[in-house]
Amino acid sequence: MAGGGGGGGGQKQDDLAPHPVKDQLPGVSYCITSPPPWPEAILLGFQHYLVMLGTTVIIPTALVPQMGGNNEDKAVVIQTLLFVAGINTLLQSFFGTRLPAVIGGSFTFVLPTISIILAGRYANEPDPHTKFLRIMRGTQGALIVASALQIIVGFSGLWRNVARYLSPLSAAPLIALVGFGLYELGFPSVAKCVEIGLPELILLVIFAMYLPHAVHMMRSIFDRFAVLFTIPIVWLYAYLLTVGGAYRNAAPKTQFHCRTDRSGLIGGAPWIRVPYPFQWGAPTFDAGEAFAMMAASFVALVESTGTFIAVSRFASATPLPPSVLSRGVGWQGVGILLDGLFGTGNGSSVSIENAGLLALTRVGSRRVVQISAGFMIFFSILGKFGAVFASIPAPIFAALYCVFFAYVGSAGLGFLQFCNLNSFRTKFILGFSLFLGLSIPQYFNEYTSVAGFGPVHTRARWVSITILKLYVKRYEILTICLFPLLLQFNDMVNVLFSSKAFVGGIVAYVLDNTLHRHDATVRKDRGYHWWDKFRSYRTDTRSEEFYSLPFNLNKFFPSV
Repeated sequence: MAGGGGGGGGQKQDDLAPHPVKDQLPGVSYCITSPPPWPEAILLGFQHYLVMLGTTVIIPTALVPQMGGNNEDKAVVIQTLLFVAGINTLLQSFFGTRLPAVIGGSFTFVLPTISIILAGRYANEPDPHTKFLRIMRGTQGALIVASALQIIVGFSGLWRNVARYLSPLSAAPLIALVGFGLYELGFPSVAKCVEIGLPELILLVIFAMYLPHAVHMMRSIFDRFAVLFTIPIVWLYAYLLTVGGAYRNAAPKTQFHCRTDRSGLIGGAPWIRVPYPFQWGAPTFDAGEAFAMMAASFVALVESTGTFIAVSRFASATPLPPSVLSRGVGWQGVGILLDGLFGTGNGSSVSIENAGLLALTRVGSRRVVQISAGFMIFFSILGKFGAVFASIPAPIFAALYCVFFAYVGSAGLGFLQFCNLNSFRTKFILGFSLFLGLSIPQYFNEYTSVAGFGPVHTRARWVSITILKLYVKRYEILTICLFPLLLQFNDMVNVLFSSKAFVGGIVAYVLDNTLHRHDATVRKDRGYHWWDKFRSYRTDTRSEEFYSLPFNLNKFFPSV
């Protein structure tokens, strides 16, 4: 009896033991260095291509008409953005962090681009196409200058020194807000055409989460290719609603979101076209516009840091050594430079939705993302074929975001396993940074929506004009309003404090590195000791496996 009681007590004690801490995420089918078979890899690469199309299409769709461009111009800008995204993804996967990270368009750069659109030097241009070309050249110049920030900070090693003070506690709010902070692009955009968006969301959850457990023989197929299964089903459903006349008498806004023939991309796209540098003409430069774009570049730098860490987690790699992260930031700056040279009208950062797709498929292979880059370049050159996929209704992409952004946010929460959650210091830093990360951008957005400009406005440079206030969520431009626009310093501040991930990440980083930092117990409470062996490239042998440069380039460009 005594022996039996002791055994039962021991088993119960094991059941109550916490889950062990893992510096590499378990359960990943193919990690960063283990590619799946070629047929499977090609399908997975095409799936990544489909997912990144959402942001690639939405940004030019919102901005190009305001620049004065037509459907043909919009199609060319989308082709260019897709082409450069493919190049940047290949550069990042070969020479940057070497993570399976897709580099694509970023909403962070939209606000400074709007400022360029509304600049006074373009207001009196009577010809829409000439105005489009002039604004595009101004955007190119601002992006070229802004790229210098990440190039210098990355390749000089400055960001390496910043990243070495990053702990699991300060990384958790940053990564969590990178994903959860984009909630406005989720269900609110699904609801723009709920009869299309909601079925996509429900089907995606069923295919990815329920069917793999119900049909054991095809378990890996359903969750790994859930996007390829569900998008054609709902897209066909949307097409049948369109040709069946379901939206014939609907409001223009409803038709824009729901119909499959309203993008104007198929008719405007050329059959074959290769984007090339300076295709819009020689870039023009303005100091105020360049500084505003540089602020967006700094925000994208912070946000991409969080996304890179999430990607490394989902690829079942070890935490990024700071030198590798800094190297990736430098190559991301090169990507923004290419955006300026080719004229994409927008800067680049790590695609958050594709990071979430890594978690859904449990495939973190580098080869898969490189194949997806090939699809980006291929379909950007064959314009008509790429335009077919780019015409997928926006609520379908929004439904995907509900899952992918949630996955990325959960990656941030996962780093709390390294921290002491029973510490009041941990609770304060975590809660305070998350709360301010949501609250401060909300204040800036509410203030701007009422006053027409941000809370910080000086009289350095005013331009009084009637404008269209762009509210870019998913293919939507809202409310016409009259207000004076302040450029330069005002836009820089508004860009910085409108990013939830930037605000929350900076607050957590500063507090974590200043609040009782030298106490002996604090080091363990913040999880800093868990990442000690990853703070240098040489202190963990797995860094060489995951992050070494190809072609023996480490001999010429060693990591530290």
